[in-house]
Amino acid sequence: MKRIWCIGIIFLFGSLTTPKIQSNAVERLSFAPVYPKHTEDIIYLTDLIFEEFDDSKPIPEKSMLQKALTGYFHLIEKGAISAGRPLTIIDFSIPSTNDRLWVIDMDKLEIRLQSLVAHGRNSGENMAKNFSNQHSSYMSSVGFYLTGETYEGNHGYSLRLDGLEKGFNDQARSRAIVIHGADYVDQKFISTTGRLGRSLGCPALPMETHKDIINLIKEKSPLFIYAEVPGYLAHSPLLRPLEKEVRTLKLL
Repeated sequence: MKRIWCIGIIFLFGSLTTPKIQSNAVERLSFAPVYPKHTEDIIYLTDLIFEEFDDSKPIPEKSMLQKALTGYFHLIEKGAISAGRPLTIIDFSIPSTNDRLWVIDMDKLEIRLQSLVAHGRNSGENMAKNFSNQHSSYMSSVGFYLTGETYEGNHGYSLRLDGLEKGFNDQARSRAIVIHGADYVDQKFISTTGRLGRSLGCPALPMETHKDIINLIKEKSPLFIYAEVPGYLAHSPLLRPLEKEVRTLKLL
């Protein structure tokens, strides 16, 4: 059963004592602990959201979700996003034949949407294995992005992206890496080829749902594209533990 919560995110900086984490259902409905100064707290939040994934289909690893949440709170701390903005994650460690994009409602801690999503032509066949920040590489780029403005382009209704991680995705706007719909992102294409079609580096979505997804995440919400790239995972500042406490209060 889905939980229905009203969540206010309050930042408390300074010498605060982390409340003891409780595991009973009443406590989980009324209060979430300080995040993520202590490892167990970010794990707790990860566990809450992880319960919302449809486990009848491939789902992301908890460790990936934990990284996405760490980056999300970094971006709030930096003032790059407002608290409660939806968090979009794309897990390119999952084959293209499965849903691997999720939009998380960070107010209610619910999965709002999940979808197929294409990777870049030169990133790989069914699995995305190669990543680049370079122009004309036709590869996907890992890391955190902010969604930008919508526009009507060659692919119809589209959403611009701004890469936030220097050396990994900061050329996204100049490379015209955007979210758009594509007719090669559907089950019929998978049935014919054994994989999705591929883009020139854009995270392309199904034609029947791309507008709904774009409208949900447009205008400065975070997008995290994950892949098992050791150089990125080891060096991204947004994946480092936060130094300040972030308290999330959930009221019934």
